[in-house]
Amino acid sequence: MKFMKVLSIFTIVFFQLFLFSACTKDDETPELQTSVYVENTYYIEGNTGTKNISFSIKASRVVTSPVTVDYVTQDDHALAGEDYSGVSGTATIETGTRETSVLIEIIGDTDYEADEDFKFVISNATNAKISTSTAAVTIKNDDAFFAADDDGYTTPISYPGYTLVWSDEFNETSLNTGDWNYETGNHGWGNNELQNYVSGTKNAFISNGKLVIEARQESSGGSSYSSARLTTQGKQSFKYGRIDIRARLPKGQGIWPALWALGESISTVSWPACGEIDIMELIGNEPAKLYGTAHWDNNGHASYGGNTTLSSGVFADKSHVFSIVWNDQAITWYLDDVQYCVIDITPVTLSEFHDPYFFIFNIAVGGNWPGAPDATTVFPQRMVVDYIRVFQ
Repeated sequence: MKFMKVLSIFTIVFFQLFLFSACTKDDETPELQTSVYVENTYYIEGNTGTKNISFSIKASRVVTSPVTVDYVTQDDHALAGEDYSGVSGTATIETGTRETSVLIEIIGDTDYEADEDFKFVISNATNAKISTSTAAVTIKNDDAFFAADDDGYTTPISYPGYTLVWSDEFNETSLNTGDWNYETGNHGWGNNELQNYVSGTKNAFISNGKLVIEARQESSGGSSYSSARLTTQGKQSFKYGRIDIRARLPKGQGIWPALWALGESISTVSWPACGEIDIMELIGNEPAKLYGTAHWDNNGHASYGGNTTLSSGVFADKSHVFSIVWNDQAITWYLDDVQYCVIDITPVTLSEFHDPYFFIFNIAVGGNWPGAPDATTVFPQRMVVDYIRVFQ
């Protein structure tokens, strides 16, 4: 009986100690019970000037003593000083509340561009633990057009002896997918290129009467760069004629824009037997130099071409017109109506150039010819196409 009484007293004391311990743990070490976190969010960019946005730092419950955290913003696609004003410091969630906020300036503009992100990172919490330390803050573009000027050379809408048989003036609000395809992927395209080609309006869009193809430095499909490659394969193809393409070109080490054409037979005979006509190629570390080239099969890959260099400025400064005149005798290349290369295509070994061809517009990044981008390369880079016209 005495033993049972002692055991009962011992049980009561132990239970009270357990309750006291639990209460003490909850009251004296709130950092074990309270967590702080940040969440992904977005804000509308705006067109001009700057605007303050309030970014929230939250606690999992009402805090019983002040909670402090250090914070800092970090660039991603959005750049401090250009797209937003970077901040850092220490924030406090006051006793009796569950959150605090930090003011960040968003810098507006009128350029059409993809949505851009920066990071908000918290660390070194007191009186709490951190459950989510990093949030993506998205600046959503709200602009209707890309500001592309009309400076530069232009060509007429008609020529004596020719009829305009097809054109795209890019005056619609979106790309005409009745004429154009998106080719996608990042498998090097035979040149060890570094970009991932994507579909949709992020990297290829119509703006202010222009087609804009944009190469961006961002994670995309296992690559560090995204871009677009458009073709008219299966939709628009032509044999012979005068082709005019008016465009302003990108620049920078590792940037490789091209306006070109492939034989429709590529699906059956492959390259180079299908033939290739490079109406324009440029490597970005030579931004004033233009190349025009033909490729074909002559018991292996064969090619012939020429190049020309601007007397002043670079092709990114303003628009130029890149043309070929192609008939059953020759292909002749022109820059702003000045001839710089011609190839005789009458030999039987150049039979590829007497079949229909479709068009390809793209910006490649890296590859065998231009090499990879380096610290001097500025992204994004854009090729702005005003029109393509085919006369026969």
